[in-house]
Amino acid sequence: MKNLFYFIVILSVLLFSCKKDELPVPKHDPGNVTTSTVNMDATYKWQVYFDLKTNTVVGQNLKTAWDLGFENGSAGFHVILNTSKFMFAYNTGSTNFNSVVDTTGFALNKKWDSPSGSFDTTAIGDWHGLNNVYIIDRGYNETGVHQGFRKIQILSVDANTYTVRFAQLNGTGDITLVINKNDNYNFSFLSFSTSSTLLIEPPKDTWDLVFTQYTHIFYSPTEPYLVTGCLLNHYNTKASVDSVNSFSQIKFENLSNYNLSNHINVIGYDWKTYTGGTYVTNSNTNYLIKDSEDYYYKLHFIDFYNQSGIKGNPKWEFQKL
Repeated sequence: MKNLFYFIVILSVLLFSCKKDELPVPKHDPGNVTTSTVNMDATYKWQVYFDLKTNTVVGQNLKTAWDLGFENGSAGFHVILNTSKFMFAYNTGSTNFNSVVDTTGFALNKKWDSPSGSFDTTAIGDWHGLNNVYIIDRGYNETGVHQGFRKIQILSVDANTYTVRFAQLNGTGDITLVINKNDNYNFSFLSFSTSSTLLIEPPKDTWDLVFTQYTHIFYSPTEPYLVTGCLLNHYNTKASVDSVNSFSQIKFENLSNYNLSNHINVIGYDWKTYTGGTYVTNSNTNYLIKDSEDYYYKLHFIDFYNQSGIKGNPKWEFQKL
């Protein structure tokens, strides 16, 4: 028994001497507060893509460069309008491409994409198996010139391609086109001006925000309206609005208090107001953003003008939490 007692004591000493010390939880170190700006031009003709992690503009295109976006991914089938041009679509209900020759029915039945970016509420909707002809109002360029109408029939989609037929309403420029999918991007884009596909957005994992015009919907009465603001990347990016806490009060430790949304217009346009002929920025409205890499940022806008007093130059402060 005496030997057993000594054995237990020695074993206990050995076990406790081998036990590792508990590691302290490292303190979370936020990034620096950074000021950035982009130039959309006073006419808002540019769509500008921005990456928060690298604090860089990663892409830019004229808003008139494209008309329709076709969802990528093997199961993708949704088609979006370029809402920065104030575009609309009308499902004629006809499958006879040649019989659609004018805009009869368009004014009373036109639809628009939801500003939230939800694929469940697009103007074209679920076209599967219908072969219906749609009339597309191409909207306006940055100087207010109407871009005309096109008719389009989405013929098929599979894991790799779309096939579409489109023309002017009188049949001019009748083209059947195969649009290839590329899963590195949110959408493959079609331009009616060039009758071709093109890359518009940067690769989907390289950006967080796009500064652009887009079509917002006001209600009571329902009225589409062209606004200028900031939209989220469709790809795994979420945000929330905080108008209660100041920018400095928002901490990493409080992130669980926010309900993040994947609606692309969470930031939107109303961080500024138009008063007395001038845009006034509301710096008390803050935004929490989670990017596709699960990094969190806080952001608020501080100006809409550059040093020369020219509008279309959003300026903001942001910080990685």
